[in-house]
Amino acid sequence: MALTAEQVSGAATVGVEGASGAELDAPGASGRPAGDRVGLPSEGDSAAGAHAGSAGRRPQPPVEQASGAAPDAAQVRRAGPPSEAVAAPAAPAAQAATAARRPHPRPGGFAVHALLGPLQEAPVTVHADAVLLATGGYEKVLPFPGWTLPGVVAAGGAQAMLKGGLVVPGRTAVVAGTGPLLLPVATGLAAAGVDVVALVESAGPKAFVRKAGALAAQPSKVAEGAQYAAQLLRHRVKFLARHTVVEAHGGERLVAVTVAALDAGGRVRAGTERRIPCDTLAVGHGMLPHTDLAESLGCRIDGLDVHVDEEQRTDVPGVWAAGETTGIGGAALSLAEGHIAGRSIAARLHGDEPDPRGWAPAAKSRTRMREFFAAIDTVYAPPAHWTDQVTDDTVVCRCEEVTGGEIRAAVGELGAGDLRTVKLLTRAGMGWCQGRMCEPAVAGLAGCEQRPARRLLARPVPLGVLARAGETEDD
Repeated sequence: MALTAEQVSGAATVGVEGASGAELDAPGASGRPAGDRVGLPSEGDSAAGAHAGSAGRRPQPPVEQASGAAPDAAQVRRAGPPSEAVAAPAAPAAQAATAARRPHPRPGGFAVHALLGPLQEAPVTVHADAVLLATGGYEKVLPFPGWTLPGVVAAGGAQAMLKGGLVVPGRTAVVAGTGPLLLPVATGLAAAGVDVVALVESAGPKAFVRKAGALAAQPSKVAEGAQYAAQLLRHRVKFLARHTVVEAHGGERLVAVTVAALDAGGRVRAGTERRIPCDTLAVGHGMLPHTDLAESLGCRIDGLDVHVDEEQRTDVPGVWAAGETTGIGGAALSLAEGHIAGRSIAARLHGDEPDPRGWAPAAKSRTRMREFFAAIDTVYAPPAHWTDQVTDDTVVCRCEEVTGGEIRAAVGELGAGDLRTVKLLTRAGMGWCQGRMCEPAVAGLAGCEQRPARRLLARPVPLGVLARAGETEDD
């Protein structure tokens, strides 16, 4: 029997338990449920969902059919005898050798811990022999003066408001940043009656020309982009290529933004600033993969992505990964990877060797889409010198109200050379979001490499749930 996390009705997955029975760090969801919850200082974040596969036994306790949104995984543990304890990640070569020697899921399986109910406060544990991590990605927003004003929203947030409740964030909007997400956001808002006065994109036409070959390999995507362009023309949305927002203005809420042109090096061109009145700014600078649960299980991370083989297996036996957590690539790529992972899991849980011919079309689609989005990543990149626009009094960590000046002082005056040290000196990343929002910005200002970080829990958990952890019905 196979179980996906989405089948735990209204659940937010809190974690997964492994062979040693010891808790493994795993970051998690971006939602903010009510109630007192524990969030420990950490260096990364994400919304997380886990799929669990179970052969020949039903999960305990029984779960209901899915009611809607996928749950957020917060902790993954592997159950089993002490001899099956999960070790710390080894060197890539050693990891690959271990995976090769143990092609089947490890005895003992997994325990997936989740929270149920509208407030996500009722704990539940689902047991499985294999886990498919499909934790998705989250939006990256880089700071600039005024970005904390009411009326400034993430581009994906504006789209979610529109899709989820047919609610528009304002009457006059500017959509800005970089990435393919800006196109559907701008056209969606315009179609809903919002006056989208400008789409401000930091990428320029020359970047697309340089990648024309790779982009042309996906004619359906090119056609989709052309459709969005036609809709922008129909709604008379002004498109400002090679521009960026340098400041948002307002007192109690947003009233205008200042945008400026960028030179070839990614710096603002002096004298090109223009002020655009608006009450809404939808801004985004791409997506990042959620790797929290994978890291907590000791899975290998390549850059910011979970490493998988041709079957979508991680280097931890019994753990597969698919979708944005293995690299941002959109719905079509996620579906292809999920198809491959599902077939691989189904075969291996029955002790069979998977037949790659069964997923050959999906594998071809996966290859093409990965190549396409690798090209897209080089086209849609934030301006190289975006940090120049972050003034010393610009708030970078919204949770702890840490400014750009404090982060620069931690590096220049106190010698901080990595994200963890910056966090300890400034508290940047210690707040509710645990660095989800501010980590890319802190890394850019500090000149540090952004790396996935391990957290104790994947999402905020009520103190009562932790207090009752390990109790049985007889206690």
